[in-house]
Amino acid sequence: MDAAVVFSNADAAALYDLLNPWDPEQCPSDAFYDELVMAAASVLDVGCGTGAMLHLARERGHPGRLVGLDPDRAALARARSRARHRTAIEWVEGTAAAASRWDAAFDLATMTSHAFQCLVTDAELRASLAAVHTALCNGGRFAFETRHPQARAWEDWNPSEASDIVDSAGRALRVWHETESVIGDLVTFTGTTAAADGTVLRVDRTSLRFLDVAKLDEFLIDAGFAVEARYGTWDGGPVTGTSREIITIARRR
Repeated sequence: MDAAVVFSNADAAALYDLLNPWDPEQCPSDAFYDELVMAAASVLDVGCGTGAMLHLARERGHPGRLVGLDPDRAALARARSRARHRTAIEWVEGTAAAASRWDAAFDLATMTSHAFQCLVTDAELRASLAAVHTALCNGGRFAFETRHPQARAWEDWNPSEASDIVDSAGRALRVWHETESVIGDLVTFTGTTAAADGTVLRVDRTSLRFLDVAKLDEFLIDAGFAVEARYGTWDGGPVTGTSREIITIARRR
């Protein structure tokens, strides 16, 4: 059975929105980014996915330039299909390294939902950070978060933590993640979408990099950033020995 036919990329993009609704009123991480976006004159959302953050910003009256960049064609198609706004949002297909196409064009760049961890090699990290640096104006800010490796989040990725949901097509689905390997700071896992009877419809494999603070800052400094703020909680608490997140606002030097 062809999983791509049974559960398409477009289906997966729609399911992502159901599982991860963007709601600053209910979710502290969404509220954190929403405040930054609404205060910035121009925003580049790197790894924008289905575009929920930028669409909400426009709906709330953001008047400036909003650009979403993502390599996932189906996610961008969903972003483009949302309600049209008087002032358009630009959607661009490409990886983070493609941000170098813009020169000093943005006051703020973001990578939400742990998208930064998808940059798994040193070369990807360096190219992506250099590109974001190029895209920001002097003094522009780059906001993103990574899971703190000390929290070992991957230990909770198993079928017993499955989510049950009914999608927009009325299908009852079960979705879960399962860790395959942990090699150094690289974690590889699968995401499985199954029907209610257990029939597997789709399996996606992903690798994420879990950098500690010291290594993360080494990459940022080499790319020409200075860390402006660092938090361990979404309400602005410091990074501690029990933090689950490393939340960073870096400024272009």
